[in-house]
Amino acid sequence: MTVNGESWPNQARWTGKIYSAGWRESEGGTSQVTEPATGHALAEVGVASPVDVARAGARAAQAAGDWAAQAPSDRVEVLLRTSAALRAHSDTIRDWIVRESAGVPAKGDYEINAGLAQLTHAVGLASLPRGEVLAAQAAGGVSLTWRVPIGVVGVINPWNAPFLFALRVLAPALALGNAVLLKPDPLTPVSGGVLVARLFEDAGLPEGVLHVLPGGARTGQAVAADPHVAMVSFTGSSEAGREVARVASQGLKRISLELGGKNSIIVLDDADIEAAALAGAVSTFGYQGQACVAAGRHVVHADLVEAYTDALVRHAQTMRMGDPRAEGVTIGPVISERQAARIEHIVDESVADGARVLTGGRRDGLFYPPTVLDHVDRAMPAYTKEIFGPVAPVLPFHGETEAIEIANDTEYGLTAAVHSGSVPRATAVAERLHTGMVHINDVSAKDAANAPFGGMGTSGNGSRIGGTASLEQFTQWRWMTAPGQM
Repeated sequence: MTVNGESWPNQARWTGKIYSAGWRESEGGTSQVTEPATGHALAEVGVASPVDVARAGARAAQAAGDWAAQAPSDRVEVLLRTSAALRAHSDTIRDWIVRESAGVPAKGDYEINAGLAQLTHAVGLASLPRGEVLAAQAAGGVSLTWRVPIGVVGVINPWNAPFLFALRVLAPALALGNAVLLKPDPLTPVSGGVLVARLFEDAGLPEGVLHVLPGGARTGQAVAADPHVAMVSFTGSSEAGREVARVASQGLKRISLELGGKNSIIVLDDADIEAAALAGAVSTFGYQGQACVAAGRHVVHADLVEAYTDALVRHAQTMRMGDPRAEGVTIGPVISERQAARIEHIVDESVADGARVLTGGRRDGLFYPPTVLDHVDRAMPAYTKEIFGPVAPVLPFHGETEAIEIANDTEYGLTAAVHSGSVPRATAVAERLHTGMVHINDVSAKDAANAPFGGMGTSGNGSRIGGTASLEQFTQWRWMTAPGQM
C-alpha cells in the first residue's frame, strides 16, 4: 500500500535502525532477518545495545508524565487511529507475519484480528472508574484512593505470535497512561516491533512514549534492569522467565510472566470422537505446535483411544506441509534450526524409550510433519517436556481420577480442554485441573481481549493480562486524605 506517495511500511525509513524518539542508528549494530521457509533475507534491523536501552528508558520516563496527564479521550483517539491504520495495512502486515514467523495466512489473520480486539478493549479500559471514596477517619475529612499509571513498562516479546503479543501489552499499557520499551524477539523484529512502531507513529503517538529495541538476551537483560522501567512483562519459556525475574527483581520491579505449558486435552468416554480429534489436531498442529497453549498431551479414555488416535492420524496426514505462502499449505516450517533439532531430539529419545510413531516423526530441514505418538509412558521426554512442535502424545486412562492425575502431573498449569457429551460432567473434571484456563468441548488454544490470560505453576507468576486484569497490571493505587478541620 502507498501512503502519501510512499509504500507502507517504507522499509528504507527503518532499515538498520531502532525506534527511539524517531528512527535512529543504534549503538549495537544491525541484524539480518531471514525467512524460515526459504532462507531468504527479508530485512535488516538495528540492534539495541545497553546504551540504547538506557537512553530509551530515560526518554520514556520523561514522556510518561505528559502522556499520563493527557485526557483519557486523547489517548483513546490514538488507539482508534492505530486501529484504523491496522485495518488499512492488514494485507501488508499479514504478509510480514507469514514470511517472518512462518505461519500460514490464517495465522496472520488471527494475529491481526486479535490485535484489533486488544485495541478495541483498551479503548474501554481508558474510561473505567479509576478510584473510590473511602470513609474518612474524622468528621468532615476526605479519604480518596485511585489508580495511577505504573510509569514505564518494559515488554520482552516472543516470536510465536509477535504482532498480537506486542499489542496485547501495548494497547492496555498505553491506554492507561504508561510509556513502553518493547524488545521484540530477534527472530521476528519486524512483525513484533517495527510494524507496531509504524502503526503508532502514523496514529500520532507522542514521541518518546514508545521505543522499539530489537535484540537478543543482552538487550532483554538491559530492559529488565533499567532503573526507569517500573514493570517488566515477559512472554516466553519458563527458563528465560526465571532469568528475567532474577534481573528485574533486583530493582524490586513488578514482574508479569506468561510462560510455557504442558497442556492436556482430556477426552471422556462419552465424548464426540470426531469433534474431539479435530480439536486435538488444531490444538497440537496449529502453527506447528509453537504455542504455549498448544496441546502437549492427549489423555483419552481407553474405550475411545483407538478410534480417537485413528482420527487424529487422519487429520495429521491430510495436512499439507510447505512454504506457508503457497496455496493449500496448512503447516509451514518451525521457526529455526534450534527449534527443529529440539523437537527431533524429544521424539527420537522417546521412540528409543519405547514410544511408537503412528505418523510423521521425520523432519526435512525446518519442516517437521504433524506427528502422533502412542505407547508413551511418564518417563519419556514426550510426556515430561514442553515440545513446542507439532507432536501429539496419546495416553489412555480408565477413570476420571486417573485422567485428572495425568493432566496435573506437570510443573506447568496454563490451559486444558475437556471433551464430554455432558457439560456438567466435563465442568466437574475441569474444576479439578491445576490450570489458569480450561475450555469445554473446544481447543486448548484460546484467548480473548476481555479475558484474564495466564497460568499457574511454572506457567507464570500468577499475573494476568486481559479484561480488568490489565487495570491491575498497568496501574497502582494512590491514597490521599485531607482533614475536615485544622
